[in-house]
Amino acid sequence: MSAREAEVLEALGAHLSNAQIARRLQISVRTVESHVSSLLRKYGVADRRALAAVFEQAAAERAAAERHKAEGHRAEGHRAEGYATEGYASGGHGSRGHGTGQHGTGQRDAGGHGTGGHATPEGPPARLAGLPVARTSFVGREREREAVLAAFETARLVTLLGPGGVGKTRLAMVVAGAAAASFASGGAFVDLVPVSEGFVAQAVATALDVTERPRQPLDDAVTERLGRDRSLLVLDNCEHLLDEVAAFAVRVLDLCPGTRILVTSRARLGVPGERTIPVAPLPPAPEAERLFHERAVAADPDFTADPALVAELCARLDGMPLAIELAAARSASLGADGLLTALGDVLRLLVGGRGPDERHRSLRTVIGWSHDLLGEDERALFRRLAVFAGGFDLDAAVAVTPGGDTSEVADVLGRLVDKSLVVHLRGRPSRWRLLRTVRAFAADELSGSGEEAGTRERHLTWATAVAADLQARLPGEWRDGGWRDGFDAVADDLRAALAAAPPGPGERPHRLARALGHLTYARRFLTESLRHYTEAARRAPSPAEAARDLRSAADGAHAIAPSGDRAFDLLLASAERARDGDDGDGRAIALASAVVTANRFSAGFAEEVPYERLCGLLGEAVRAGDSGDPVVAAALAAATAWNAGPEKMNPDAALARAAVAAARVTGDPVLVSAALDAVCAAETTAGRLREAHRVTRERFALLTAMPRDDPRAAPEIVDTFTMASTYAVATGNLHTALLTARAALDDDLLGHHSYLSALNLVIPLVLTGEFEEALRHAPAVWDGWERAGSPTAGWLSPAVAAIALAHGLRGDEHGFRFWRARATQVAGRARNHASFATFVDARIAVHLARYGDAAALVDLVFTDFPQGRYQTYARAAGAELAVAAGLPDAARRIATAAEGNENDWAAACLARATGRLHGDLAALEASVRGWERVGARFERACTLLLLPGRAAEGRAELAALGCPPPPPGA
Repeated sequence: MSAREAEVLEALGAHLSNAQIARRLQISVRTVESHVSSLLRKYGVADRRALAAVFEQAAAERAAAERHKAEGHRAEGHRAEGYATEGYASGGHGSRGHGTGQHGTGQRDAGGHGTGGHATPEGPPARLAGLPVARTSFVGREREREAVLAAFETARLVTLLGPGGVGKTRLAMVVAGAAAASFASGGAFVDLVPVSEGFVAQAVATALDVTERPRQPLDDAVTERLGRDRSLLVLDNCEHLLDEVAAFAVRVLDLCPGTRILVTSRARLGVPGERTIPVAPLPPAPEAERLFHERAVAADPDFTADPALVAELCARLDGMPLAIELAAARSASLGADGLLTALGDVLRLLVGGRGPDERHRSLRTVIGWSHDLLGEDERALFRRLAVFAGGFDLDAAVAVTPGGDTSEVADVLGRLVDKSLVVHLRGRPSRWRLLRTVRAFAADELSGSGEEAGTRERHLTWATAVAADLQARLPGEWRDGGWRDGFDAVADDLRAALAAAPPGPGERPHRLARALGHLTYARRFLTESLRHYTEAARRAPSPAEAARDLRSAADGAHAIAPSGDRAFDLLLASAERARDGDDGDGRAIALASAVVTANRFSAGFAEEVPYERLCGLLGEAVRAGDSGDPVVAAALAAATAWNAGPEKMNPDAALARAAVAAARVTGDPVLVSAALDAVCAAETTAGRLREAHRVTRERFALLTAMPRDDPRAAPEIVDTFTMASTYAVATGNLHTALLTARAALDDDLLGHHSYLSALNLVIPLVLTGEFEEALRHAPAVWDGWERAGSPTAGWLSPAVAAIALAHGLRGDEHGFRFWRARATQVAGRARNHASFATFVDARIAVHLARYGDAAALVDLVFTDFPQGRYQTYARAAGAELAVAAGLPDAARRIATAAEGNENDWAAACLARATGRLHGDLAALEASVRGWERVGARFERACTLLLLPGRAAEGRAELAALGCPPPPPGA
């Protein structure tokens, strides 16, 4: 549970309305509604009243614990009682967290990153998301349970090792339940049975309820969620994904030092530090015999048998829990004597060695024996169900049955459950599944039946229809997340159906791949979405359809990382496919979009696209498309504006306005926003930052009209949030900058993303003097950047430099130098963000009276920086440094900095510099008022120190901020 959700839950516990919660937390009512929906899913409750009860119960438990502590009582920990033996006996086996648990509030948050600085309530105790709920007794395994719990004291990766059907899953469930209380940050129980290669991260992310963000792959989102405190991750049934799980585990162990991983598998992962605990069959006396008796009585309450015969039977079953379950399930139909006689004859063939291979053979023999006792209708449905990778509902079972009748399928399905060959996963709606070992047997039966091709064809038809239905639900259910649980329940089967589809173009595989691209984007599995769209293009029945898919892929590439080179290549590929399909308008739009991308997002290209090539592409676009079509006209107008000259990110102002007019004709907010960004860039180049800020606020207002489930809007959503805050800072409108940055934290695509959100939030926090909150973000900023592979990131440099500034103004010399060096490290060779770092250097030089290199530093800050949105700050601080250092050209520096200044923070700084230069108390008072307007408490206090009658007030304010006064001479 995120910190913001914890705040919402606390407010629900106080029985506040959504409007009251929105006012309390300073977020929108729509955002509150989204958080409430998320909490309902996580706790598996029906309404707000139930959520309030969840909080009240947790509060009561905390209060009771405090009372006990105060009274000197020592709480005795409960040891989890064992219930059931195998995951197949659990009604919740295979669940990945839909209402079965929640992932906790105890994660270290680096002081509240992602919360907007609000205090985080303690909230309910952490839980393991997705931990299945047992509905049968658990027998034995005391030694193994204690061994795992003891292993966690010294090992961070523990693997329960044993053959299929031996009880690894059920043992992991019991151990996880017993250990959960000691993992303050919670975690997840992840069933990997239905997961295909390449989707381990999705499975874990789904259980933890985290999603991919721009510039943050899903693996990074998972490790950020697990954090550095104690978390438990259970990865169940890993044997078919050993290499991928091993790599994933190594990454988690490297980046999440407090996380323990419990694995169940038939083979070791082979990771350094892995501790393996063999899971042996149950000993005949008393555990295997007790299990057999309990399950037989559950199937037939009148079951009785000679204990000696039960002992012999369990011995012949090698103590394998699944084999015992299957045999016991037949007691009701065969009776004790018939069961023992029939099964005894089968198993007598296996007398001999009792190694692991032989035990697995005995299990398959028991499955075969149970299968042979089925009626023909039961056998037919049983083998057809093998096509499902995960759970399935009744409609799905009917869909893979030729001429399936719902009532008949339901009847047969119930009989298979009674015979323990199918597991009922109780819930709403009911779902079923086959255990991995049983499914492997059913798949062999299907392969030899001559029905496999037809059954897989029906499975593909079902998957395509389900995906289409989920897509249709997206517009109405995207915000409340109602569609998401439905998608999570079938996602593994949709992926499997596409992977098993015949290669090459085809209508149904194409529709399924395109739907998966859309659904996984909406689910915020961004990289996966891109793969599905490119797969859809390969399977498209026509070139025009392929071109459309490639354009969607290009939009998705912007969501993964707001850089243009990958999107550029995909757009050119789209244009080629459009040409193959004689779609001139599609080709024109793709080529024009490529030209815009190469200019607008040029910083993300490994090598800049030559201007001459872009002119050629634009010419081709003009010749290919119908300029009378509004969308084509808007695309061409935008490309013309951005490509007006050879310098990238420098569109022509008049042509940009023409592009906006053309985009407005279409009524498409995405096209209008993109055109408005060209106007912003042109105004910035001309130094008209206030106009750029106004236009960006217009873009911000368009966000509510954009489709949040469609990758088309991704470039605009990502760019608008960043630019709205950036231009607010650039004009000194720090209040708006903070509001915008906090809104980004609540955004589905960008929010709760520590190191990227800090880019917009940390700078205005530091400039307003909110140093404590800004510095709480610092560890998460760096951790997130390192998790991302420590890329050169010029866009991150200003935020890191701002952290250095906060340390320096608070008198922490070591912290200043440490973070200032980091700002240089992340910037690399990028110069378009360097003006903020020079501002930091100048401001620290003034504050600490370091004037030795003042002349050189002042010359540097008055250098022209490309796209210098922070240059007004640098020049204002440089002018004040010239005054404080007594440089002869100080007056000229103030005048130069004031020319065309459109920054309120810089204006207050220049007023202070003027007051210091001339001893002008009126100018200093004007500076104080300027700081008050922008909310810069620290700067106001420093200015008060210069006013003889208000110096005490300034010292008191600095003390309240936890900052020492500047040294003499500053």
